Order: sequence, then structure tokens, then C-alpha cells
Amino acid sequence: MKKLFLSSILFLAFGLFIQAQTINSPDGNISLTFEITEGKAIYHLSYKEKPVIKPSSLGFEIKDQEPLQDGFEIRESSTDNFDEIWETVWGEESKIRNQYNELFVSLHQPSTERILDIRFRLFDTGLGFRYEFPLQEKLAHFVIKEELTQFAMAGDHTAFWIPGDYDTQEYDYTESKLSEIKGLMEKAVTGNLSQQPFSLTGVQTSLMMKTDDGLYINLHEAALVDYATMHLNLDDENFTFQSWLNPDAIGDKGYLQAPSTSPWRTVIVSDDARDILASRITYNLNEPSKIEDTSWIKPMKYIGVWWEMITGKSSWAYTDELPSVKLGETDYSKVKPNGIHGANTENVKRYIDFAAEHGFQGVLVEGWNIGWEDWFGNSKDYVFDFVTPYPDFDLEGIRDYAKSKGVEMVMHHETSSSVRNYERHLDKAYQFMKDNGYNSVKSGYVGDILPRGENHYSQWIVNHYQHAIEKAADYQIMVNAHEAVRPTGVSRTWPNLIANESARGTEFQAFGGSKPNHVTVLPFTRLIGGPMDYTPGVFEMDISKVNPDNNSWVNSTLTNQLALYITMYSPLQMAADLPENYERFMDAFQFIKDVPVAWEESRYLEAEPGYYLTIARKEKGTNNWFVGNVNGVPERTSEISFDFLDSGKTYIATIYADDKNAHYRNNPQAYTIRKAIVTQKSKLKQKSASGGGYAISIMEATKEQTKGMKKL
Repeated sequence: MKKLFLSSILFLAFGLFIQAQTINSPDGNISLTFEITEGKAIYHLSYKEKPVIKPSSLGFEIKDQEPLQDGFEIRESSTDNFDEIWETVWGEESKIRNQYNELFVSLHQPSTERILDIRFRLFDTGLGFRYEFPLQEKLAHFVIKEELTQFAMAGDHTAFWIPGDYDTQEYDYTESKLSEIKGLMEKAVTGNLSQQPFSLTGVQTSLMMKTDDGLYINLHEAALVDYATMHLNLDDENFTFQSWLNPDAIGDKGYLQAPSTSPWRTVIVSDDARDILASRITYNLNEPSKIEDTSWIKPMKYIGVWWEMITGKSSWAYTDELPSVKLGETDYSKVKPNGIHGANTENVKRYIDFAAEHGFQGVLVEGWNIGWEDWFGNSKDYVFDFVTPYPDFDLEGIRDYAKSKGVEMVMHHETSSSVRNYERHLDKAYQFMKDNGYNSVKSGYVGDILPRGENHYSQWIVNHYQHAIEKAADYQIMVNAHEAVRPTGVSRTWPNLIANESARGTEFQAFGGSKPNHVTVLPFTRLIGGPMDYTPGVFEMDISKVNPDNNSWVNSTLTNQLALYITMYSPLQMAADLPENYERFMDAFQFIKDVPVAWEESRYLEAEPGYYLTIARKEKGTNNWFVGNVNGVPERTSEISFDFLDSGKTYIATIYADDKNAHYRNNPQAYTIRKAIVTQKSKLKQKSASGGGYAISIMEATKEQTKGMKKL
């Protein structure tokens, strides 16, 4: 790792002597100005002299105290430069550059003698800033009533948004003008399509926007630790967002003790959408890894006894006879199995055999443990114990069988959002995992949070998610958290957080479907904060062929599903479909077998949020590359160059593409596979169907291997 600290210039200013300062990004394209205007702290941001954030105010409402938002003077300020290259444990590249110019300002409020510090970091792709509360006599223990951070937009931008719900992020994205959000939100609530967000103008981050003059702007946060999640409330007359922190059960927004800091508020901006995807601001604003030995953190591909439950073909519960379950008191040996319990020994061994045959490292099994008969919607505190299997799940036998096949079992912990119950069992559950060779866990938080009245994204529950990650690190366990808070780059600091769901994943394709362009939005929104366990790889789009009682449809072509292994980055990737569906399309399944999960570098070739993106990634430790293209609703011809390949080398490209008549709704399984020689000078024009895409594996080859093959 290389670090370069340049000289810091310290300015001391009292009263009104220094009231405005400006810094530029390292490349000079982005400019930040901070000033005190009539006692208010104001910042504004521009990109190549175009306004990105118009003058916007900063500050807080503090419970039972005067507001910390006006009457400010700058007491001191300083600037600094920083440049480092740090190595990732896993990621879209093996090394990340962290370069920024920094402005630090310390504000004094004479009427209360309180101090508020603000630290701005300006990168080539955007801005990060946070509040810092230094140790002081007049502001020690305090309660946040509201954070008053503004983001004043320069116009009625196009936005890709989901409602500011306190308890779920699992929405399809809506594309609209900022001025249209309120009306569309009212329609969604009236149509019972929303779980009643906090206001009719509130949206969640990461929020992606595009201006009429071609700027791409993303608003989010980084390093969310010991603080409530930030939503954005929109004044749709002035196109100004203001932070809206998720409240706790009694309506408070946060309990802090100085010295402390807020998360970073981030603004990523460029006139090229590819730069939004390539930005690493979110990771760079988090602290380096706190895990010294990371050798046990290993990316992996897995399959699982999951899709058959999601589609309704199988059941999580062992029996349908029990109206209620009391753990430790229910004798399952005396009840009749329902006959569709998926996590039975014979079925699990079938998945283990498939994983071993096709080179998958892991097998996830859901519904293996007792308690699923009344787990949801009953506000049960003591709902699961995370160690006791159902009678038809031979835990020791499956453990030993998987080990003999070279396959690792992946643990499943559904908490039913009974957070207190999970915390009382964490040590025992993690030790049980280690004793039985489970080195990774998929946790879940379905339903209303217990303790009652809390929600999924308040300070208290954010702290729980963090506690679970850190406790898992003590046991050298990797965590894949579902329904948890959306990620904010914390996986840099705790790289055992190897994936999250925290958005509308593939499962919703079996719950009525997602929009065909959903996967062209997620990389610009949810994935800005970290990898997603999207669970791609579904080959049978007609769910009624899996379960006759489910008429859902997967709105995707088969090759779109292949491309997701590239475009939906994760070091933990699932092949979600049933083994028998893969066996019908083994030639296409080969791509899933070949595609790695560890990358040396990534190139973003084409991008337009909501419409298309094409990404190329180089496999770590080899010269092989993989390309994925996902397309929205309009049919499109993608045009890419292979100039990312090494000069003077020859490769064999295997291209998995939509057939000429493919369509996500009426012909999703129509695809072609062809091979061709490619070099650094090669170019490709490839049609992507509606809801379609293509995937390419590019393997370095010898002259003998390419003999008789045609060039692209």
C-alpha cells in the first residue's frame, strides 16, 4: 500500500474573517464551495462548471436543545490531499485508488457555545462529506431530532427511485421526473403497492438521476455505523432533497455521545454513466479492514434448496399439522410430515451431488431447522434456535456426505426479525456452525422487527446488523445478510460481509415478476454500496412448469440470466434454478460453470441506467475475461471493442446470445452459442432482445487451439 500525504494548510479564522472556501477534485473537473451565509452552513457543487448541487444548507435539530443549523461562524479550517492504493480482499478489481482533496471546517455557534465540524472529501468522481462532533462541554450526550442536510438539485431531473419505506427496499424502480414523484407515490399507496412510506415525497438512496443536459448524479451514504439510515424527502417545487433519518420506536432519530461522527453523505457525478459504475467513493470513505487475517474469506459459487420453496414446489415447514410451535416442547417425531418439505436428506444429497459434479463450492439449505410452521406474522420472540434440525434432515450425515464430495454447506439463519432472539443465540449458533464445518451463513430478517415498534433501518437495528457481522468475524464466518440495511461500503472494513440482498432480488420473479429493466437499474443504485446476492441463473421462465399453482413469469431471457453473473457483481454467486432445469440447457449452463467470482479488474463498456449496460471483467490470476450485457425493454444492438485484451495475444470467445426471435415474454429460451477468435483489435455488434442480453467467455488460446476457427 502506498500513501501520500501532502502538506496541510491551516487557516484560523474567528468571527467573519474567512467565511467561504473552495476546493477542486484532483482532476479539476469538480468544484466544491463551502460558505457561511447569514449564519447558515452552505455548500454547493459543480461539475465542469455545470451546477450539480445548488447552495444547500447543513445542520441538525437536536432534541430539547436549540437547533444546530444557524448562527455559525468558522472557527478554523484546513485543507489536505491524500492518495493511496489499497488491496481488496475481494472486489471488482484487486486494487483501488483512493485519491481526494479534503476541506475541514470547524463551526462555532456562539449563542450555545457548541461546535460542529464538517469534513469534505472531493474525488474525481464526486463528493463525500460528514459531520463530526468533537468532545465538548456543551454537546456531550444528545438526541438527534432530525438531520437537516440538503441536496438542492439544479432542475427537474429524471430519477430512478423507490419509496422511502422504513421496512423494505424490495421495490421495482420507477423512472420519472422529480416533479412526478409525489403523484406516482400517491397512486402506489392508493393501489396498495406500497407499505406506506413515511411521506409521499420520500425516496431511498442510492438515488440515481440524469439531468436534461446529460449529467448523471447519484446520492447515497457511506460508512453507516451507529446511526440511522438516511432517506431523502423531496420538496418537489424547488427540487430540493433533505435528509430524513429513520426513526426508532418512539420517533427519535439517533442517540450520540461526543466524540462521534455521522456517516458520509455522497454525491457521485459524471457526464458518462460508466463513471458512476466505476466510482469507488463508497468503499474509499470506509475504514480499512479490521480483520488482520482474511485468508478464510473466500468468494464462492453455490446452489441451494431454495428456488423450489420460493416457487411453492416445496415447503420450508416439515408439517402442516401444528398450529403453533414452542421450541423445546414440540415432539416432531409424533407428527405427520407434509410430504413437500424441501430440506430432507435425500433431496439435499441430490443438490450436493449436482454441486460436486459441476464444480460449485457450496450448497445452501433453507428450512432445515425446526420452527417454520408459525415463523411469520405472529410476533413470536423465541422463534428459532438455529441448531435443532427437523427429523428428516440428517445434519451429521449430510455434513459428512458433503465433505466427502468436496462441497461446503452454507448455513441459513432466518430470524423472522426477532432480533433479540437472534442475539441471545448468536454465539451458540456460530459455534454450532464451526463445529459442523459451516463457514458462511445466509441470514434473513423477514417481517416486523422485534422489539415491537422498531423498524429495519433505525439506529438500533443498524447496530444489530453490525454486531452480527463483527461477532461472525470472531468465529471466522462469512455473512450474506438478506432484508438487512442497504450496504454502504462497510464490507471494506468488515470483508466477511461477503454479500447482501437488501433490494428486490430474483425471488420476486416467482412472486409475480419484476420489470424487465430492473437489472439495468440495480448496478446504478443498490450496488453502489456493495455486492448483492441477487441469486441469478433461472433458466425456466414459466414458473407454472415448476409449480402448477404459480403463474408467475421470469421477465428475462436465458442469456440475460447468464450476463447477470458479470453485471450484478458479487463474490458470492448462486445458480438459483433447479438442477433439472440446468440439465435441459447444459450448453448454456457451461457459462455459469466457467464464470469466476474473483476479479483482477473491470471495464465498463456501455451504460445507460434503466436501459442497458455492458461490463467486462478479468479473472483474478489468469488472462481470461468475461463480458456481460443486460438490456431493458427496447431491443438494441450493442457495439463493443475488445481493446481491453492484451496486445499480441489471441483468445477464443464463446458468445452466448439471444436468438433473432428471442423476447423475455414470448421466447425467452431462444439463444445461440458461437465461438470465434478475438484479439485486442476485434469489435462486436450484437443484438440484445427485449429483456435480453449476452454473455461472453474469453479464454487465452494457443495457435493450435484456434486452428480452423474464424475471427470475429
